[in-house]
Amino acid sequence: MDASVRPCGGVFMTTLGFDELLTTARGVAAESVLVVTGAGISLASGIPTFRGTDPGAVWANEVTQKGTRAYFKLFPHESWKMYLQRLELARKAKPNAAHAALVDWERWQTGQGGGFTVVTQNVDSLHEQAGSQALVKVHGSLQLARCSARGCELGPPTGTIPLETLDFSAFHASPSAETVPRCPSCRSRVRPHILWFDEYYSEHLGYEIERVYDLARQGRLVVFIGTSFSVGVTESIRAFALKRRTPMFSIDPSGVAPPQGIQAVTGRAEELLPELVRSLRG
Repeated sequence: MDASVRPCGGVFMTTLGFDELLTTARGVAAESVLVVTGAGISLASGIPTFRGTDPGAVWANEVTQKGTRAYFKLFPHESWKMYLQRLELARKAKPNAAHAALVDWERWQTGQGGGFTVVTQNVDSLHEQAGSQALVKVHGSLQLARCSARGCELGPPTGTIPLETLDFSAFHASPSAETVPRCPSCRSRVRPHILWFDEYYSEHLGYEIERVYDLARQGRLVVFIGTSFSVGVTESIRAFALKRRTPMFSIDPSGVAPPQGIQAVTGRAEELLPELVRSLRG
């Protein structure tokens, strides 16, 4: 049988690069693994991607200007409508087999004396629901808001507000700039705790970008899952790994070649990751 075709669940699937990933993962069992997840890992849970080819891809329906601080300043209610709609999708979603397998991989890796961290670009809570312990939400969270006023204790660089503590009843009844919830501290409008396209990772300590850089420097294996490599953090991690000659892999079903220095593992994460963990446990 061709080494690039493996049985899974009674069917055969193409898994180009899988054996190389497995061998590398075994070799760094007592060291540090960094996993970077993008929107593609949550697609099987029913959450559309941003730049993917799936019918619900946000990129096909929303212009980049909407995901910005500038847009929020002009149309705060429209900005909130967009994020609350995505929150409803996220609330209905459940972790899929890929999320669960990462939890199992983390347990196995730490059991071998190694380190394992997931850095997610996703703002849903599926990794937390699945049970991931070492997790960095580098783009923020749909579960959090923060004050839009600079200098407020509930704004940057550290402040956040649990979304569930805010009263959106007036907003839901009549969405407008006037009904956007206000900060309980200074009465400025609240905003989603999301990294927007016209902002920097360094603007809020909650994004933990310095920790991400440290993890990229320390990692002995980097695995990208379901990412389009279109955001700054993936390029930064790749640059650190290239400098240290750290093996990098990208799990993605599209077959599109990842950036230089990253080996493609062609297949669906919800199928490949459980098989990977089973093989590691051997």
